Amino acid sequence: MIMEEKHISVLGSTGSIGTQTLEIARAYEHIKVRALSARSNIRLLEAQAREFSPELVCVADESKAAELKVKLADTPVKVVSGKNGLIEAACIGGADTVVTAVVGISGLEPTVEAVKAGKNIALANKETLVTGGHIVTKLAEENNVKILPVDSEHSAIFQSLQGCRDKREIKRILLTASGGPFFGKKRDELKNITPRDALKHPNWDMGAKVTVDSSTLVNKGLEVMEARWLFGTKNIKVLVHRQSVVHSAVEFCDNAVIAQLGAPDMRLPIQYALTYPERLPMKGNELDLFAYRDLTFEEPDTETFFALTLAFDALGAGGIMPTVFNSADEAAVDMFMRGKLSYLGISEAIEKAMSKIKNIEEPSLEDILETDKAAKEFVFGME
Repeated sequence: MIMEEKHISVLGSTGSIGTQTLEIARAYEHIKVRALSARSNIRLLEAQAREFSPELVCVADESKAAELKVKLADTPVKVVSGKNGLIEAACIGGADTVVTAVVGISGLEPTVEAVKAGKNIALANKETLVTGGHIVTKLAEENNVKILPVDSEHSAIFQSLQGCRDKREIKRILLTASGGPFFGKKRDELKNITPRDALKHPNWDMGAKVTVDSSTLVNKGLEVMEARWLFGTKNIKVLVHRQSVVHSAVEFCDNAVIAQLGAPDMRLPIQYALTYPERLPMKGNELDLFAYRDLTFEEPDTETFFALTLAFDALGAGGIMPTVFNSADEAAVDMFMRGKLSYLGISEAIEKAMSKIKNIEEPSLEDILETDKAAKEFVFGME
């Protein structure tokens, strides 16, 4: 199978999604890497730069960037830093697709600028659409840019919609959740949960922030809000599916349900976003259905994991509330990881922030960034 060359920029190349993206680039010579970025892991970033020979690498930490510049002095690779450097990596000439795999709201501005520059977006940074969906989707339409989902659930929905010509045919989205490591537990059993406990995900190997969010169902709430912008509907049902084989599904107006199944392997949705609409062979991720005697689906426990209810509340309120939800969670997870907040306190902090901060119906990018700061300051003030 012969494909045209694809040139990519990978924002967050040293994280879980980023390293798997480069694994795919390593397997297919027609995928060329033009830029890479990392937060602070310059040891791995240097190795990636030497292997893939990008034109540019960015390090968020400016002191680490200076150190990397010395290490890469024998190469033609340009080293930049900070927010402006990340935007430069996102907008680099020659790249046709930007893989946004950074964690948190820091991915919003680079994505906005990449869309303005006409880059297609392989979206793994869900916060981009959670906080700025109304801005990004409008810009994507104006600039004829594709937003291709990388999250396994959203990729499954995207794949299930191939052949759907009219969004009015969609009855609802069925968004699956693994349930995380604490499925079946009640609030009393979660009082003494430690970061180490929360990082033991049963099915997926993800970064720390996403793994903690998965355990609280915050991650699923963010995915609900992201799905609203990707697929144009708020009619979304969350199903706990412990086996992580059915990655999500779409129920249509005639009650047909089309789902995408696969092994719990993020390389598949990453690769599909990079090669769409074509599919390429992949080794080692075959799904053996005979290995699964049962595929089960259950209602989420929104009394214990009430952050999911808060996410639906934020979705219903719209405006700036999804940003408040997201930013309060970012601060709360940071405090939890540092031992400054209890596990149950994460969802409680989000609830308090949402009740404290006033909504803005049509927030600008500046409103989003200011609210992000305000929500985090409010939660950090709870220390």
